Amino acid sequence: MLAPIAAALVALVCPVHHFSFCNSEIPPLVDATLDELRSGLANGRFTSVDLVTAYIHRINEVNDRLHAVNEINPDALSIAAQLDLARRSGKSDIGPLHGIPILIKDSIATADKLNTTAGSLALLGSTVAEDSTVVAKLRKAGAIILGKSNLSQWSGIRGSNSTDGWSAYGGQTQGAYFEGMDPAGSSSGSAVAASIGLSWATLGIDTDGSLINPAHKNNIVGIRPTVGLTSRHLVVPVSEHLDTVGPMARTVKDAAYLLQAIAGADRNDKFTSASPYGYNSPDYVAACRTSGLQGKRIGVPKGMQRMWFDKSTIPAFAALSDVLQVLRDAGAEIVEDIELPGVRDLMKEDKTFRELMHGDFVASLPKYLDQLKTNPNHITSAPDLLEFTQHTEHEEYPYHNTESWSNAIEHGDKVSTAWQEAFNRQRHLSGKLGLTGALANHSLDALIMPTFLASKIAYPNGCPVISVPLGKAPAWTPTITNSLHTLNLTSPNQPIGLAFAGSHWSEESLISMAYAFEQRTLRRQQVTPYLAPTIEIKDVQRGAGDQINEL
Repeated sequence: MLAPIAAALVALVCPVHHFSFCNSEIPPLVDATLDELRSGLANGRFTSVDLVTAYIHRINEVNDRLHAVNEINPDALSIAAQLDLARRSGKSDIGPLHGIPILIKDSIATADKLNTTAGSLALLGSTVAEDSTVVAKLRKAGAIILGKSNLSQWSGIRGSNSTDGWSAYGGQTQGAYFEGMDPAGSSSGSAVAASIGLSWATLGIDTDGSLINPAHKNNIVGIRPTVGLTSRHLVVPVSEHLDTVGPMARTVKDAAYLLQAIAGADRNDKFTSASPYGYNSPDYVAACRTSGLQGKRIGVPKGMQRMWFDKSTIPAFAALSDVLQVLRDAGAEIVEDIELPGVRDLMKEDKTFRELMHGDFVASLPKYLDQLKTNPNHITSAPDLLEFTQHTEHEEYPYHNTESWSNAIEHGDKVSTAWQEAFNRQRHLSGKLGLTGALANHSLDALIMPTFLASKIAYPNGCPVISVPLGKAPAWTPTITNSLHTLNLTSPNQPIGLAFAGSHWSEESLISMAYAFEQRTLRRQQVTPYLAPTIEIKDVQRGAGDQINEL
């Protein structure tokens, strides 16, 4: 948990806003891009210590209300100082993310003083012998691991009545765009943190929409990579068949930078051996071209509203009204009424499939636990975890139940067999009868749709999706609460995302299209959070960070 900063916060001279810098040399952190931060660091306008200090202050300003961050790295400032020294000494081998602070989801393991809890007290105090592969890659690129972001506990796999973004360790994450906002899950804290500038960018994990859905609801860019493009070594699992680590950032280009840093084969994750790129990924940053839509064939699924329509989806479908013309004006060929014959059954069977997925979690979890260097609560299996959770007060059982685990454990091999059968069927429905079939049959580069729908269609086959900001829900949008009446699912000012979904390993093409759309529309700038931190780099340079060591 986070300790408060005792230093008084210096009043901000110019307000946090999306539209312009009040000091062109130091960008406001709510929208600061990597290019801007690297330029400022290279030119000596500020240091990595300044950046870390400012981000920590920003986290502490809002975290008691939004619960987006679980822990701050106690060594972040000393690491920043070392990287500043390396920069000043003129070292020529600094990485592309040198001195840039990043938050990562609290299920991605680090071999440092940070906990890796998956939001559970069961893993509190556990350690690993080495960094997860994606973290090792980030450190090699020069990034500073600023801390761990909150999440839906165990990535939403614990029970039937948990809420998006709640964990026993981190509390209830809320979005920053209206009061009581459901942030979506499970990479909830990562999305909220990126959206209001609590770090440059964040890492999340997508299993069945758990990265791209929070991205769409929090007005940021999220990339769900093809399963196998990024390593899951030392990442707390949900399903080894479906999990994929991906970037969350405020712009497509920054998401591409982050994907560039973490992509690549890993001998510790057999799924990465399927990548056609091996250890040398495409240049995703170079794919960010304003001409990226020129000559692309983009499909629009037929009858999208019939696939998934309720009051909460009305704003997303309404926001699509002008998208097709934007794409045409950018040089894309639009192919409408693309049939996805398997989608109706895919949606109908989704709930059962998700329940059976818990069996994959029960099978995958011990593989992670076996790699722990220290395991103070002696959790070695799903039954151990169930026992701990049901008998630990702060896990809030039975208010947050453990039904998912109980069913999977009780039925054991039966669930495992049923899961494999259901998985094969879902891959067929989303493959030849769904996304990949449509792309091949119509020679399409991508399908576009509301992000929440893309998450359903793409994940069973491990296909990539990129979500970009599309705008916001109109003033007439009803406020709809979740089933527990604890969070608001929709409300006016709710951000909305547009998804580009493609075939396996098509990230380079998807990024190019998404970047071109983003640059023509700048939709993120049209949505302003109701709650955002005020501290900026110049404030800490004037002394607001003097007592930062009290964290």
